[in-house]
Amino acid sequence: MRPSDEFGDTDPRALEVFLSLQREMSVSQKIATVFELSGMLLQLSEAGVRRSYPNAGEREVLLRVAARHLDRETMIRAYGWDPEGDDAPN
Repeated sequence: MRPSDEFGDTDPRALEVFLSLQREMSVSQKIATVFELSGMLLQLSEAGVRRSYPNAGEREVLLRVAARHLDRETMIRAYGWDPEGDDAPN
């Protein structure tokens, strides 16, 4: 797949600038960017949980964020909480 196919809604000049910047980044800069974006994703997930559960404490927020990223069996094994249950986590 050509980059222009993947970014069909992007102006070709803007795409070339973006790709040029990507090519110029060092591996460590690319890894740092991935970590920054991952952190932003977790912050957005936490904000969504806080909006949905305004009275949740810190542990409940942590568990509900984790439950958005982990499967049910892992949540039960690792945290002793069933995210599909009606009970708020302890």
